[in-house]
Amino acid sequence: MTEPKHFRWRVDGKVGVITLNRPEKKNPLTFESYGELRDHFRSLAGSSSVKAVVVTGAGGNFCSGGDVHEIIGPLTKMTPPQLLDFTRMTGDLVKAMRHCPQPVIAAVEGVCAGAGAIVAMASDLRYGAPGAKTAFLFVRVGLAGCDMGACAILPRIIGQGRAAELLYTGRSMTADEGLAWGFFNRLSDRVLETALETAKELADGPTAAHAITKKMLHEEWNVGVDQAIDMEAVAQAALMENKDFRRAYEAFAAKKKPVFEGD
Repeated sequence: MTEPKHFRWRVDGKVGVITLNRPEKKNPLTFESYGELRDHFRSLAGSSSVKAVVVTGAGGNFCSGGDVHEIIGPLTKMTPPQLLDFTRMTGDLVKAMRHCPQPVIAAVEGVCAGAGAIVAMASDLRYGAPGAKTAFLFVRVGLAGCDMGACAILPRIIGQGRAAELLYTGRSMTADEGLAWGFFNRLSDRVLETALETAKELADGPTAAHAITKKMLHEEWNVGVDQAIDMEAVAQAALMENKDFRRAYEAFAAKKKPVFEGD
């Protein structure tokens, strides 16, 4: 995995940490960082050493969205095919996050807006600082709330009515609202440390099973309950052939804590 140019990447044991790193502007995204993040999440599918991922921002903010001068300005001068290339590319970032096998945890503090809110939304778990402000503010620049999958994913997290309000108005959701509505799994004064603790716990777990849980959570959005039950039967039966399943049984029989190896 190559060293990224537009964000920081480090690996702590089995946990990879992405840090959006333009703190002087509250970590906005550019054309280049969008593409590099997409490619990075795609490459994680082939990683045997990284078992969980944390996404955070430098300098007390998560991400302020697309850079006004480096993205929004140029977009006003593009041709229709160029605009569609851009929106498909940004959507591909969300697809890459949803399809990488590792659980992705967003550690959100400060400003979390626009595309930054989408990155948090597309993560599997979200931890927020008490002062976090999350805004899907596309309407503020004359665009619809249907950006990068927001109209599909956000209602599933916080409910249709709440999602509609945020997407129509562009207002900031407070951290307390985010917790009460289910956007945030937890609030913490040490949000990055909390996210890393959870990521390490997941990375030490049955990671092949976690990957299937993530896959099924995504794929079962579009099927009926009977089909979902059948899909889960096939997936679970396959995992019962894994060594981690046997390790868990043998540890239980020996009254020990299982040590999972992800196979």
